[in-house]
Amino acid sequence: MSRINTNVESLVARRALGINNASLNQALGRLSTGLRINSGRDDPAGLIASETLRSSLRAIDTAIDNATRANTIVSVAEGGLQEVSSLLLDLENLIDQTANEAGMTAEEVSANQIQIDSILASINRLAEATAFGNKKLLNGNLDFTTSGINIDTMTGSAVDHLDRVQINAAKVPTGATRQVNIEVVNASEVAVISAVPAGAGSTLSGAATFQIRGNLGSETLSFASGTTTSAVAAAINASQELTGVAASAGGGDLILQSTSFGSDQFVSVSFLQGATAFVSQAESVTDHGTDGTVTINGANAVVRGLTASVNTASLSLDLTLAAAFGGTTGNSSRFDITGGGAIFSISPTVGLSGLEALGLGEVSTAKLGNSGVGFLATLGTGLTNDLSSKNFTTAQRVVRAAIDQVAKLRGRLGGFQKDTLTTTVNSLQVARENVTAAESAIRDADFAVETSNLTRAQILVNSSTQVLQLANAAPQNVLALLG
Repeated sequence: MSRINTNVESLVARRALGINNASLNQALGRLSTGLRINSGRDDPAGLIASETLRSSLRAIDTAIDNATRANTIVSVAEGGLQEVSSLLLDLENLIDQTANEAGMTAEEVSANQIQIDSILASINRLAEATAFGNKKLLNGNLDFTTSGINIDTMTGSAVDHLDRVQINAAKVPTGATRQVNIEVVNASEVAVISAVPAGAGSTLSGAATFQIRGNLGSETLSFASGTTTSAVAAAINASQELTGVAASAGGGDLILQSTSFGSDQFVSVSFLQGATAFVSQAESVTDHGTDGTVTINGANAVVRGLTASVNTASLSLDLTLAAAFGGTTGNSSRFDITGGGAIFSISPTVGLSGLEALGLGEVSTAKLGNSGVGFLATLGTGLTNDLSSKNFTTAQRVVRAAIDQVAKLRGRLGGFQKDTLTTTVNSLQVARENVTAAESAIRDADFAVETSNLTRAQILVNSSTQVLQLANAAPQNVLALLG
């Protein structure tokens, strides 16, 4: 070739040198950052996929942190409840000790009451002091809020449907409410025995001795001939707290029934002598109560007497039905959960399905216990069940009801930690490993490959540089033609 204005070989060599330099720079960049994708032009589709995976990875990391913090908060609450439980056990010890009246002096009873007052004050203090940072955990701030409980939805007037509502967990949409519908499909029943006197009118035809037994205990009673059924009923009712059996004289008949509803309640009458004082009365007869059928938001509740519990993915609660409501088939009621609860976001996706809302009710002496036997505060000096009242049986039942409440709450918190938080963290950690591996496969550089590419690019750059040098020198051969 003898042209000098256009050096085509030089243009080819320059283009090859540029390409080889770009390959060399790319290999150097990937080896220096450790990433295969450093900009969108490296792999547009891979960049999109890896950024999506990075977003998921960040959400998973945050969800793990949230679940870990939730576990810490629940542990703080459980620690406070553990101390309350210990105080309640001390409280029962003082009551049981004081019930031994013949072995206690007035000074010892007074000292025990001072201890009880101190324990009650400590329980209230723990309810206020148990906190995570400045967020109090056991004073009722983290309980669910409701509206319409015991309000007739048709008339708006007050009704007696529910004695107690304990919402354990509920998913309530933001800015909305969750309605709770309760239907008594079949009523719970008490145990009932009816005995007909053989005497004239409503009196016993002869002397009779019989034993009354209920789920609380038994009592043996004797009556003379001619005793009225109303007097028999009065004598049985005098031992009602001992036996758990109440009596009435309905139409002259003696009607015995358990004081509570449900299959664990029973009434038993055993005639020890004088059974002929009653008409066609078997020597011994027993009747048991029954548990009804209740639906809550269409789901069959676990019913035990007048208590009904349901546990679904969106709602978990325990209800105590009023006797007139739960004891009548076909009754219905409803109320709304308006918000509240301890809400934890433990899912990578923020939304109702990723939230866990836990109800932490108030753990004070005004709330521990129940409306049936009374509340813990009534054990204080000068109140209904203080030691001077000698209502030791009732006081013990109040304390045991409180112990049961605290134990169930601790169990719920423990179950939430073990079966929700721990399993969530475990599954999220596995997800983090898999997402990290997927993101790494797309974005990270393979050093073996990139080292080979670097070596190849270095050789080609050196080669193309030398070729360009030769191509640029070639036109000088034309000078030989000029002599």
